[in-house]
Amino acid sequence: MQYMLLIYNCVRPEPGDPGFGEALARVNAFADECRRRGVFVAGHPLQAEHTATTVSVRDGRTMITDGPFAETHEHLGGAYVLDCRDLDEALELAALCPMAEQGSIEVRPIAGVPGLDHTSSELAATGE
Repeated sequence: MQYMLLIYNCVRPEPGDPGFGEALARVNAFADECRRRGVFVAGHPLQAEHTATTVSVRDGRTMITDGPFAETHEHLGGAYVLDCRDLDEALELAALCPMAEQGSIEVRPIAGVPGLDHTSSELAATGE
């Protein structure tokens, strides 16, 4: 089953900041462990929440708002998608994620919706 690990409230050092090299090495070691176990699907950091733009449509009118959807103290910093054997493995890996030491990791199963196409255009083009 696939799980999304949503990373909240982590301050990520930028290239050139003290600690960047160590933080990068720890994140890469986590991703390597997920790959070694054969569960890694994807992982991406997000830019800061001030770069977000929220789009909603109400009564046929598109509304665009600068910033994240909700004003909150928590901020979403990135996510991993892992294909784990069960929730226990997903929780174990969330605890190994280095960002769990300063923030929190929300683990949520990805819903299987019959008929919903999740393939990327690249995979669709190759027929995989």
